[in-house]
Amino acid sequence: MRERRSDHVILIADDDPDDRLLAEEALHEYDPLLELRFVKDGRQLVEYLNHDGQFSDPNSSPRPGLILLDLNMPFKSGLEALVEIKSDPVLKLIPVIVMTTSRSNEDIVNSYSAGVNAFITKPLAFGEFSRMINVLCTYWLEHVNLPIIDEMGKNIRMEPVEQVS
Repeated sequence: MRERRSDHVILIADDDPDDRLLAEEALHEYDPLLELRFVKDGRQLVEYLNHDGQFSDPNSSPRPGLILLDLNMPFKSGLEALVEIKSDPVLKLIPVIVMTTSRSNEDIVNSYSAGVNAFITKPLAFGEFSRMINVLCTYWLEHVNLPIIDEMGKNIRMEPVEQVS
């Protein structure tokens, strides 16, 4: 098994403070060293990714390696933000996982049509949620090679692939 990588920032976009706290607890249960950032709606998500407004300092708003996205948020929905992200030539390289309470086939189809990498319905119990986060992190942080993008989006390179002996 590969070693866990804590070098990628995980950006969580969710308007519910309780859901943000659950995500933080579950992610830090998986790895206490994970660097997490939170935004409260789709508008903040796009501003964060573009280093606009309160997120203008790339040192305090580092480029995420993974985005966990709720769909039902104020100001700009998760789906609207997803469409913007996947329309940008650099931002579209960041994996986006929808984590929502929705089980709607329309939401699932719209999310995949917009380019989401995975659609997960949030389990209601913390134990199930924590197990789901563990599986998600094991896959995305231990097994998947993610592109490394500098803050200006100029140096795009893939992490070296491990050689199989």
